[in-house]
Amino acid sequence: MFRAYRDEMSAVVPYMLNIERINVIKREMIEGGQKLHNEWIGKGDIPRVVQGIVKPEMIRWDDHAVWNDAAWACDWELKLRVFKDAFSCRGRTRFIEETPGTTRVILAGNLDINVREVPGVPRMFASTVGPAVEKFIVAMISPNLEQVNNSLAKYLNSGGR
Repeated sequence: MFRAYRDEMSAVVPYMLNIERINVIKREMIEGGQKLHNEWIGKGDIPRVVQGIVKPEMIRWDDHAVWNDAAWACDWELKLRVFKDAFSCRGRTRFIEETPGTTRVILAGNLDINVREVPGVPRMFASTVGPAVEKFIVAMISPNLEQVNNSLAKYLNSGGR
């Protein structure tokens, strides 16, 4: 599971609802593991209230990860291509072998959004439009973080790898 999560995410895309593509931008071998930079390209409907601020080409983010082979863990940070000063998402994913052939994946992280830093949101409308922008970003990122494990399991069970 650890290696598939690290090395085969692009092949898992067909099992993910809100992801169009994952591009490996850079893979670097380091002592004890790897550094990866993946670009995630999302898909989905943009709510009408934020269509003036969020365009379809903006639904992409960079996943910077450091994989520690000995600890079976990954420290990651997601960076949006837009709203860079308004968004922070980072955490750690750990892989624990429960029994032979069974792995528990524990994902813990923090997602912080400062709507006042989102360009295009007029200050006087921040209290109205802000929650919609925040809800959209959370809706775009959170399900994918949660969905990865299920999608990867489906991929592996279908004979992937």
